[in-house]
Amino acid sequence: MRILDTDVCIEILRGNQQVIDRRANIIDEVATTWITACELSYGAEKSHYRDANAPLVTSFLATLPVLGLNLAAAEHFGRTKSQLESAGLRVADADLLIAAVAMAHGGTLVIGNRRHYDRITGLPLEDWIRGQGTSE
Repeated sequence: MRILDTDVCIEILRGNQQVIDRRANIIDEVATTWITACELSYGAEKSHYRDANAPLVTSFLATLPVLGLNLAAAEHFGRTKSQLESAGLRVADADLLIAAVAMAHGGTLVIGNRRHYDRITGLPLEDWIRGQGTSE
């Protein structure tokens, strides 16, 4: 399963053909998280083009599963946040929640900004914006 991070969803919504083609060529299931859905909805609501962007986000989110938080994700979140803090590292809670949902579902997180997730061990990443491959 590929799980789209917020920045990748934004690129799809903006019409980035490279990212759209990459999604179209994935045989695996493609999903996103409720955190990303919240971030996209917030961005649409605060934009200067709310009347166009809000329905666009709603239509886009209807095209893929939106994964929620479950006990396994909560455990991944707690363990990962504790490990990072012990190492003196910080990752925003929203990014940690997205990562935790991806790990709980055994998915590869599809990103465009590695610095948000590189410090999280055991999280497979695939960069569809800058074209970098999968890593763990």
